[in-house]
Amino acid sequence: MGLLVQNKQMSFSDTLSLGFMTFAFFLGAGNLIFPPFAGMLAGENMPLAMMGFLVTAVGMPLVGLIAVAKTQGKVMAYLPAVAATALAVAIYIIIGPAFAAPRTGLVAFEIGAKPFLGDTSAVWMLGSVSLNVAQLLFTLGFFTVTMLLALFPGKLMDSVGKVLTPVLMVLLVALAVSVILLPGGETAAPQGDYAASPLIKGVIEGYNTMDTLASLMFGMLIIDLLRKKGVDDPKAQTHALVRAAIIAASGLAFVYISLFFLGATAGDIAVGADNGGQILTRYVDREFGTLGAAMLATVVSLACLTTAVGLVSACSDYFNELFPRIKYRQFVILFSAICALVANVGLAQLISISIPVLVSIYPVVIALVAVTFLTERMPNPVLGHRLVLAVALLFGAIDGLKAAGVDMSLLDFMPLYAEGMAWLLPTVVTMVICLFIGNRQAEAA
Repeated sequence: MGLLVQNKQMSFSDTLSLGFMTFAFFLGAGNLIFPPFAGMLAGENMPLAMMGFLVTAVGMPLVGLIAVAKTQGKVMAYLPAVAATALAVAIYIIIGPAFAAPRTGLVAFEIGAKPFLGDTSAVWMLGSVSLNVAQLLFTLGFFTVTMLLALFPGKLMDSVGKVLTPVLMVLLVALAVSVILLPGGETAAPQGDYAASPLIKGVIEGYNTMDTLASLMFGMLIIDLLRKKGVDDPKAQTHALVRAAIIAASGLAFVYISLFFLGATAGDIAVGADNGGQILTRYVDREFGTLGAAMLATVVSLACLTTAVGLVSACSDYFNELFPRIKYRQFVILFSAICALVANVGLAQLISISIPVLVSIYPVVIALVAVTFLTERMPNPVLGHRLVLAVALLFGAIDGLKAAGVDMSLLDFMPLYAEGMAWLLPTVVTMVICLFIGNRQAEAA
């Protein structure tokens, strides 16, 4: 990408470029839809909800990148090979064809097409299933283009990405200034869980960005890029990645805070909205007119497309390495078709379906990141990593089943169970215990 010099020294401009690239990795256009909706629901409790959201949507991805840097990309080294592969497969499926990639098509439809289509209520009945015609046609076209670009990758996507990120940032800065100077209305009363426990609800809402999951993959990608550019020293790689992560985290925090304020002060424009994309589009249309809405629609749609191509390509690459008999292009076609199919459940429904899965897997990834920083203090790192992650998986699954609507009332006595974070205390206790048990082992199994 031409951002780094061909030696082992990183200049200030190199580090800044790497930071902005890392920011662009994380700022999938889908991330723009969660803060406004959470801000609207949190209302007067917005500051606490926003703090919780920033923990899992900014803090944990930052720490995840640092963990990857610390382990030189071998963050799963202490897990059994089967378990490490299973966790990687789960992450790739979640950030790929199951949730994140289909969501890009839906966000592009919600922000980029729907505001300009007039009546989009027409449905097509397929047996007992009703499909929104406009959404179906758009997502089929969107993922056909995604498939073609992923099949024939070239410099086009890099060029588009380099132009889009600065333009999107300019639009978001203008939006942030507008939100401060021209709030949509008065802050309303908090709704649902945001009334009882806004901080923890914000933490769980941050799961939806999926950025902590992605940080494990992005971290390895950045280390590989640094090596290709001549930065071979592990300490230099760690310093570069940490600085880039801090720049990216600062940018994400700026975007999320302004969008939280937008949602909390949306007033009448948020009435009837069932996702943050609608709130964002209505606000821009009101404050900046048709031209502003058209610019937002164009940039967000193209950003969604580049994100979708990146996700489909990354997943196809990974599964091609895992199953070399199946060609990369066959995986691209398969994943693009799955994305188009999944996208037609609708944006609000897709987010709702993803929550139990994310509530189950996030504790495992958070525990993996956290235990990485304790490895050197553990008498038996292999036992420590495996035990901590097993506990996180067990109690994360309990939270996930509860989020899916399964009756788990027998476990009401558990701390933080009602808030959906029953995994936290047992996992922390297990980490502490693992600092004192087992014999010192020098190497991972």
